[in-house]
Amino acid sequence: MPEEPDEQQQETETTEKYEFIEDLPGVGPATAQKLRELGYHTVESLAMATIRELEPVGVSEKKAAQVIQAARSSIGVSFIRADQLLKQRQNVARLTTGSKALDKIVAGGLETQTITELYGEYGCGKSQVCHQLCVNVQLPIEQGGLNGGVLYIDTENTFRLERIVQMANHLGLNPEEVVKNIIYAEAYTSDHQMFLLENADEIVKANNIKLIIVDSLTAHFRSEYIGREMLASRQQRLNKHMHKLTALARAFNAVAVVTNQVMAKPDQFFGDAIHPIGGNIVGHTSQTRIYLRRASHGPIRIARLVSSPYLPEGEEILKVTENGIEDVSEEEKATKSRGR
Repeated sequence: MPEEPDEQQQETETTEKYEFIEDLPGVGPATAQKLRELGYHTVESLAMATIRELEPVGVSEKKAAQVIQAARSSIGVSFIRADQLLKQRQNVARLTTGSKALDKIVAGGLETQTITELYGEYGCGKSQVCHQLCVNVQLPIEQGGLNGGVLYIDTENTFRLERIVQMANHLGLNPEEVVKNIIYAEAYTSDHQMFLLENADEIVKANNIKLIIVDSLTAHFRSEYIGREMLASRQQRLNKHMHKLTALARAFNAVAVVTNQVMAKPDQFFGDAIHPIGGNIVGHTSQTRIYLRRASHGPIRIARLVSSPYLPEGEEILKVTENGIEDVSEEEKATKSRGR
Protein backbone atom coordinates (compact mmCIF):
# COMPACT_ATOMS: atom_id res chain seq x y z
CA MET A 1 0.00 0.00 0.00
CA PRO A 2 1.30 3.51 -0.78
CA GLU A 3 2.30 5.55 2.25
CA GLU A 4 -0.03 8.35 3.24
CA PRO A 5 1.55 11.82 3.01
CA ASP A 6 2.28 13.37 6.38
CA GLU A 7 0.43 16.46 7.65
CA GLN A 8 3.14 18.85 6.46
CA GLN A 9 3.01 17.43 2.91
CA GLN A 10 -0.81 17.63 2.87
CA GLU A 11 -0.68 21.25 4.00
CA THR A 12 1.85 22.07 1.27
CA GLU A 13 -0.34 20.44 -1.36
CA THR A 14 -3.59 22.11 -0.33
CA THR A 15 -2.34 25.59 0.50
CA GLU A 16 -1.73 27.82 -2.49
CA LYS A 17 0.90 30.53 -2.19
CA TYR A 18 0.16 33.96 -3.62
CA GLU A 19 2.97 36.41 -4.33
CA PHE A 20 0.97 39.50 -5.34
CA ILE A 21 -2.42 40.75 -4.19
CA GLU A 22 -3.73 40.45 -7.78
CA ASP A 23 -3.13 36.70 -7.52
CA LEU A 24 -5.66 36.34 -4.71
CA PRO A 25 -9.07 34.91 -5.76
CA GLY A 26 -11.59 37.65 -6.35
CA VAL A 27 -9.03 40.49 -6.59
CA GLY A 28 -8.96 42.10 -10.02
CA PRO A 29 -6.89 45.09 -11.19
CA ALA A 30 -9.45 47.66 -10.01
CA THR A 31 -9.81 46.07 -6.55
CA ALA A 32 -6.03 45.72 -6.27
CA GLN A 33 -5.61 49.42 -7.00
CA LYS A 34 -8.14 50.36 -4.31
CA LEU A 35 -6.41 48.06 -1.83
CA ARG A 36 -3.08 49.75 -2.53
CA GLU A 37 -4.66 53.15 -2.03
CA LEU A 38 -5.74 51.89 1.41
CA GLY A 39 -2.18 50.82 2.16
CA TYR A 40 -2.40 47.09 1.40
CA HIS A 41 0.42 46.38 -1.02
CA THR A 42 1.30 42.81 -0.06
CA VAL A 43 -0.41 39.52 0.69
CA GLU A 44 1.15 39.60 4.16
CA SER A 45 -0.52 42.91 5.07
CA LEU A 46 -3.90 41.70 3.78
CA ALA A 47 -3.61 38.60 5.94
CA MET A 48 -3.56 40.85 9.01
CA ALA A 49 -6.51 43.01 7.87
CA THR A 50 -10.08 42.95 9.13
CA ILE A 51 -13.29 42.91 7.08
CA ARG A 52 -14.23 46.38 8.35
CA GLU A 53 -10.89 47.80 7.21
CA LEU A 54 -11.68 46.69 3.63
CA GLU A 55 -15.08 48.42 3.53
CA PRO A 56 -13.75 51.49 1.63
CA VAL A 57 -12.75 49.20 -1.25
CA GLY A 58 -16.44 48.69 -2.02
CA VAL A 59 -16.52 44.90 -1.84
CA SER A 60 -19.11 42.89 0.05
CA GLU A 61 -18.40 41.48 3.48
CA LYS A 62 -18.42 37.97 2.00
CA LYS A 63 -15.86 38.85 -0.66
CA ALA A 64 -13.70 40.72 1.83
CA ALA A 65 -13.73 37.67 4.10
CA GLN A 66 -12.74 35.42 1.17
CA VAL A 67 -9.83 37.68 0.20
CA ILE A 68 -8.54 37.88 3.77
CA GLN A 69 -8.92 34.12 4.27
CA ALA A 70 -7.01 33.38 1.06
CA ALA A 71 -4.22 35.71 2.16
CA ARG A 72 -4.09 34.10 5.61
CA SER A 73 -3.99 30.61 4.15
CA SER A 74 -1.19 31.67 1.83
CA ILE A 75 1.10 32.68 4.68
CA GLY A 76 -0.08 29.96 7.07
CA VAL A 77 -2.30 31.94 9.47
CA SER A 78 -5.05 29.59 10.70
CA PHE A 79 -6.10 27.39 13.60
CA ILE A 80 -3.24 25.10 14.58
CA ARG A 81 -2.42 22.66 17.36
CA ALA A 82 -0.22 23.84 20.19
CA ASP A 83 2.61 21.54 19.11
CA GLN A 84 2.55 23.18 15.68
CA LEU A 85 2.54 26.57 17.40
CA LEU A 86 5.65 25.48 19.27
CA LYS A 87 7.35 24.82 15.93
CA GLN A 88 6.25 28.24 14.65
CA ARG A 89 7.66 29.87 17.80
CA GLN A 90 11.03 28.55 16.72
CA ASN A 91 10.86 31.10 13.89
CA VAL A 92 10.79 33.92 16.45
CA ALA A 93 14.22 35.54 16.46
CA ARG A 94 15.92 37.86 18.94
CA LEU A 95 17.87 41.04 18.39
CA THR A 96 20.68 41.99 20.75
CA THR A 97 20.55 45.42 22.35
CA GLY A 98 24.33 45.66 22.58
CA SER A 99 24.25 45.12 26.34
CA LYS A 100 24.45 41.59 27.70
CA ALA A 101 22.86 42.80 30.91
CA LEU A 102 19.83 44.23 29.10
CA ASP A 103 19.62 41.18 26.85
CA LYS A 104 19.50 39.04 29.99
CA ILE A 105 16.25 40.52 31.32
CA VAL A 106 14.55 40.12 27.91
CA ALA A 107 15.62 36.48 27.51
CA GLY A 108 18.44 37.10 25.07
CA GLY A 109 17.25 40.08 23.06
CA LEU A 110 14.22 41.88 21.65
CA GLU A 111 11.68 39.49 20.18
CA THR A 112 10.36 39.55 16.63
CA GLN A 113 6.60 39.65 15.94
CA THR A 114 5.89 41.82 18.98
CA ILE A 115 6.18 45.45 20.09
CA THR A 116 8.83 46.49 22.58
CA GLU A 117 8.22 49.85 24.25
CA LEU A 118 11.03 51.97 25.69
CA TYR A 119 9.85 54.76 27.94
CA GLY A 120 11.49 57.26 30.23
CA GLU A 121 12.29 60.92 30.78
CA TYR A 122 14.17 63.12 28.33
CA GLY A 123 17.83 62.11 28.01
CA CYS A 124 17.43 58.62 29.49
CA GLY A 125 18.78 56.92 26.36
CA LYS A 126 15.67 55.77 24.45
CA SER A 127 16.83 57.11 21.09
CA GLN A 128 20.38 55.93 21.78
CA VAL A 129 19.10 52.37 22.15
CA CYS A 130 17.15 52.77 18.90
CA HIS A 131 20.30 53.92 17.07
CA GLN A 132 22.19 50.93 18.43
CA LEU A 133 19.45 48.57 17.27
CA CYS A 134 19.67 50.06 13.76
CA VAL A 135 23.26 48.85 13.58
CA ASN A 136 22.84 45.58 15.49
CA VAL A 137 20.00 44.31 13.29
CA GLN A 138 22.43 44.24 10.36
CA LEU A 139 24.79 41.87 12.15
CA PRO A 140 24.80 38.15 11.32
CA ILE A 141 22.40 35.99 13.32
CA GLU A 142 25.27 34.30 15.18
CA GLN A 143 26.30 37.74 16.47
CA GLY A 144 22.83 38.63 17.73
CA GLY A 145 21.64 40.41 14.58
CA LEU A 146 18.94 39.53 12.05
CA ASN A 147 20.76 40.15 8.74
CA GLY A 148 18.12 42.73 7.86
CA GLY A 149 17.33 46.36 7.31
CA VAL A 150 15.59 49.08 9.32
CA LEU A 151 12.50 51.21 8.85
CA TYR A 152 12.87 54.27 11.10
CA ILE A 153 9.97 56.71 11.60
CA ASP A 154 11.22 59.80 13.41
CA THR A 155 8.70 62.16 15.01
CA GLU A 156 11.00 64.32 17.17
CA ASN A 157 13.96 64.88 14.80
CA THR A 158 16.28 62.86 17.04
CA PHE A 159 17.79 60.55 14.41
CA ARG A 160 21.48 61.27 13.81
CA LEU A 161 23.58 59.54 11.18
CA GLU A 162 26.71 60.58 13.06
CA ARG A 163 25.76 58.19 15.86
CA ILE A 164 25.09 55.38 13.38
CA VAL A 165 28.58 55.88 11.91
CA GLN A 166 30.19 55.82 15.38
CA MET A 167 28.39 52.65 16.39
CA ALA A 168 29.06 50.92 13.06
CA ASN A 169 32.78 51.71 13.28
CA HIS A 170 32.91 50.31 16.82
CA LEU A 171 31.39 47.01 15.64
CA GLY A 172 33.75 46.82 12.65
CA LEU A 173 30.99 47.38 10.08
CA ASN A 174 31.23 49.54 6.97
CA PRO A 175 29.24 52.72 7.81
CA GLU A 176 28.38 53.32 4.15
CA GLU A 177 26.78 49.88 3.88
CA VAL A 178 25.02 50.26 7.23
CA VAL A 179 23.31 53.54 6.32
CA LYS A 180 22.15 52.08 3.00
CA ASN A 181 20.07 49.55 4.93
CA ILE A 182 18.20 52.17 6.96
CA ILE A 183 14.98 53.47 5.40
CA TYR A 184 14.19 56.77 7.13
CA ALA A 185 11.10 58.97 7.23
CA GLU A 186 10.29 61.99 9.37
CA ALA A 187 6.65 62.26 10.41
CA TYR A 188 5.39 65.83 10.72
CA THR A 189 1.94 65.14 12.19
CA SER A 190 0.11 62.20 13.74
CA ASP A 191 -1.83 61.74 10.47
CA HIS A 192 1.44 61.67 8.54
CA GLN A 193 2.89 59.23 11.06
CA MET A 194 -0.05 56.85 10.60
CA PHE A 195 0.08 57.24 6.82
CA LEU A 196 3.75 56.25 6.71
CA LEU A 197 3.14 53.06 8.65
CA GLU A 198 -0.04 52.17 6.79
CA ASN A 199 1.85 52.30 3.49
CA ALA A 200 5.02 50.59 4.69
CA ASP A 201 4.31 46.95 3.89
CA GLU A 202 5.77 47.03 0.36
CA ILE A 203 8.91 48.81 1.61
CA VAL A 204 9.29 46.29 4.44
CA LYS A 205 9.06 43.36 2.04
CA ALA A 206 11.28 44.81 -0.70
CA ASN A 207 14.09 45.84 1.67
CA ASN A 208 14.14 42.80 3.99
CA ILE A 209 13.22 45.02 6.93
CA LYS A 210 13.70 43.21 10.23
CA LEU A 211 13.40 46.21 12.57
CA ILE A 212 10.64 48.84 12.60
CA ILE A 213 11.16 51.83 14.91
CA VAL A 214 8.74 54.63 15.78
CA ASP A 215 10.59 57.28 17.81
CA SER A 216 8.52 58.59 19.46
CA LEU A 217 5.13 56.93 19.30
CA THR A 218 3.16 59.53 21.27
CA ALA A 219 4.84 62.92 20.63
CA HIS A 220 2.47 64.12 17.88
CA PHE A 221 -0.63 62.59 19.44
CA ARG A 222 0.18 64.29 22.73
CA SER A 223 0.59 67.72 21.15
CA GLU A 224 -2.35 67.55 18.74
CA TYR A 225 -5.06 65.95 20.92
CA ILE A 226 -5.27 68.33 23.85
CA GLY A 227 -7.94 68.22 26.53
CA ARG A 228 -10.13 65.54 27.99
CA GLU A 229 -12.71 65.92 25.21
CA MET A 230 -10.08 64.77 22.67
CA LEU A 231 -8.91 61.79 24.71
CA ALA A 232 -11.23 59.19 23.16
CA SER A 233 -10.27 60.20 19.61
CA ARG A 234 -6.58 60.12 20.47
CA GLN A 235 -6.79 56.68 22.04
CA GLN A 236 -8.75 55.24 19.12
CA ARG A 237 -6.15 56.44 16.63
CA LEU A 238 -3.26 55.27 18.80
CA ASN A 239 -4.92 51.88 19.02
CA LYS A 240 -5.26 51.63 15.25
CA HIS A 241 -1.65 52.79 14.76
CA MET A 242 -0.20 50.24 17.16
CA HIS A 243 -2.25 47.38 15.76
CA LYS A 244 -0.93 48.20 12.29
CA LEU A 245 2.59 48.04 13.72
CA THR A 246 1.84 44.67 15.32
CA ALA A 247 0.46 43.38 12.02
CA LEU A 248 3.62 44.39 10.15
CA ALA A 249 5.88 42.83 12.79
CA ARG A 250 3.97 39.54 12.68
CA ALA A 251 3.60 39.40 8.91
CA PHE A 252 7.31 39.95 8.25
CA ASN A 253 8.81 38.43 11.42
CA ALA A 254 10.33 41.77 12.39
CA VAL A 255 11.18 43.46 15.68
CA ALA A 256 8.95 46.47 16.41
CA VAL A 257 10.24 49.13 18.81
CA VAL A 258 8.47 52.28 19.96
CA THR A 259 9.71 54.95 22.32
CA ASN A 260 7.27 56.71 24.59
CA GLN A 261 7.19 59.94 26.53
CA VAL A 262 6.25 60.06 30.19
CA MET A 263 4.27 62.20 32.58
CA ALA A 264 4.68 62.84 36.30
CA LYS A 265 1.90 62.38 38.84
CA PRO A 266 2.67 64.86 41.63
CA ASP A 267 -0.18 63.52 43.78
CA GLN A 268 1.47 60.09 43.97
CA PHE A 269 3.38 59.89 47.24
CA PHE A 270 4.55 56.25 47.08
CA GLY A 271 6.51 54.52 44.32
CA ASP A 272 7.74 56.04 41.10
CA ALA A 273 5.59 59.00 40.01
CA ILE A 274 6.75 58.65 36.38
CA HIS A 275 4.23 56.98 34.06
CA PRO A 276 4.22 56.39 30.28
CA ILE A 277 1.84 58.29 28.00
CA GLY A 278 -0.95 56.45 26.19
CA GLY A 279 -2.73 54.73 29.04
CA ASN A 280 -4.08 51.20 28.74
CA ILE A 281 -4.16 51.29 24.94
CA VAL A 282 -0.37 51.49 24.70
CA GLY A 283 0.11 49.30 27.75
CA HIS A 284 -1.96 46.41 26.38
CA THR A 285 -0.50 46.56 22.86
CA SER A 286 3.16 46.74 23.90
CA GLN A 287 4.03 43.17 24.78
CA THR A 288 7.34 44.16 26.39
CA ARG A 289 7.78 47.44 28.32
CA ILE A 290 11.20 48.69 29.41
CA TYR A 291 11.61 51.72 31.68
CA LEU A 292 14.88 53.61 31.22
CA ARG A 293 16.20 56.16 33.68
CA ARG A 294 19.42 57.91 34.54
CA ALA A 295 21.45 56.59 37.45
CA SER A 296 23.46 59.81 37.71
CA HIS A 297 24.76 62.60 35.50
CA GLY A 298 27.23 60.17 33.92
CA PRO A 299 26.74 57.55 31.18
CA ILE A 300 25.11 54.92 33.39
CA ARG A 301 21.44 54.09 32.84
CA ILE A 302 19.08 51.74 34.65
CA ALA A 303 16.80 49.54 32.53
CA ARG A 304 13.83 47.88 34.17
CA LEU A 305 11.62 45.28 32.54
CA VAL A 306 8.18 46.46 33.67
CA SER A 307 5.95 43.96 31.89
CA SER A 308 6.18 40.96 29.59
CA PRO A 309 3.78 38.14 28.65
CA TYR A 310 6.08 35.51 30.16
CA LEU A 311 9.21 37.10 31.66
CA PRO A 312 9.58 38.23 35.28
CA GLU A 313 10.31 41.83 36.15
CA GLY A 314 14.00 42.58 36.27
CA GLU A 315 16.45 45.44 36.46
CA GLU A 316 19.97 45.88 35.07
CA ILE A 317 22.41 48.73 34.51
CA LEU A 318 24.12 49.70 31.26
CA LYS A 319 25.91 52.73 29.88
CA VAL A 320 25.66 55.01 26.86
CA THR A 321 29.05 55.93 25.42
CA GLU A 322 30.36 57.25 22.12
CA ASN A 323 30.63 53.60 21.05
CA GLY A 324 26.94 53.01 21.72
CA ILE A 325 25.13 50.84 24.27
CA GLU A 326 27.60 48.94 26.43
CA ASP A 327 27.76 46.91 29.61
CA VAL A 328 28.99 48.40 32.87
CA SER A 329 32.21 46.88 34.20
CA GLU A 330 32.43 45.36 37.67
CA GLU A 331 34.65 48.24 38.73
CA GLU A 332 32.07 50.80 37.61
CA LYS A 333 29.34 48.86 39.43
CA ALA A 334 31.40 48.94 42.61
CA THR A 335 32.01 52.67 42.24
CA LYS A 336 28.29 53.25 41.71
CA SER A 337 27.46 51.20 44.81
CA ARG A 338 29.90 53.18 46.95
CA GLY A 339 28.42 56.45 45.66
CA ARG A 340 24.89 55.63 46.81
